[in-house]
Amino acid sequence: MSPRERLLAFLSHAAVDARPALPITMMWAAEQLGVPYLDYATKAEVMAAAQINVARQFGADHVSVISDPATEAADCGAEIFYSPDAPPAIDEMQALLADPARLAHLTVPDPQRAGSRMANRVAAVRLLKRDAGGTHAIEGWVEGPCAESADLRGINTLMMDFYDDPAFVHALVEFVLTMELRFAAAQVEAGADIIGVGDAAASLISRNLYDEFIGPAEKRLITGIHAMGAKVRLHICGNTTHLLDGLAHVGADLIDLDYPVNLAAARAAFGPDQAIAGNLHPVQLVKLGTPAKITAALRACEAAGGDRWAIGAGCEIPRGTPRENVLALTGYGRMRI
Repeated sequence: MSPRERLLAFLSHAAVDARPALPITMMWAAEQLGVPYLDYATKAEVMAAAQINVARQFGADHVSVISDPATEAADCGAEIFYSPDAPPAIDEMQALLADPARLAHLTVPDPQRAGSRMANRVAAVRLLKRDAGGTHAIEGWVEGPCAESADLRGINTLMMDFYDDPAFVHALVEFVLTMELRFAAAQVEAGADIIGVGDAAASLISRNLYDEFIGPAEKRLITGIHAMGAKVRLHICGNTTHLLDGLAHVGADLIDLDYPVNLAAARAAFGPDQAIAGNLHPVQLVKLGTPAKITAALRACEAAGGDRWAIGAGCEIPRGTPRENVLALTGYGRMRI
């Protein structure tokens, strides 16, 4: 099977010849190509070249356009820090919606607008489809409802809003859903097979808040992407143990689990059919470990994750990770199951 055939078959509950490998590579991908990260995050041709380089050299089953959480916020008009060799970052001290009244006048940006960051990501999908779509699955990426709400409002302020102004949070989430569905549609039209949904901030809220505000929104986002004909990978960094029962019902084709989550507990919560990926510690094990330790840890993940488990670290492969460690991670996926 080609990497693309393998991953899409796995996500469709069909037989595969090996475990799919889905490492998240951003800064590490730029490092392997020898380019500044600002170029990777803002120039579609650089991102595409770096992703194809990683996929072909290191055996990943997909290529992805994930780069940073500031893409949508930038196009909404948020203040963004652009560093030469670090991910673009949102200025929390000058959050776009520091005044919640601004939401009523905020316009959903056009993801195809020339020169915009969203259009750059769509262009990267198009390039990946052209140059790698015959062999590798193409993964687009959008921010999830909790993460993007935090990006626009400021994460600390949003946490208070859940209690102080729930009507505003619901309105903000509706804005985010409209924007992310439009952004996802542009990427699917450009050739994305899968849309990754990054909702890191969701790990910071209680199960009650998740059930009221975020879980239903994630489900609507995922349902909308499915209607476009794409699969969905839900990625929530951090400890989501308290959310597992809720995550089981949002409908994602694949759920990433970060290293604090016990895979056996996740499998028990999800049942046997939910595809999961993870969850090696990205720094302590993937970056600072050895190939032998990585292989042993993956065996433990496989035992806990069962047949519907795919290979990945808990989050991004850090810059400076030895090449042999990444090869140990992705190489495990070539073992027959």
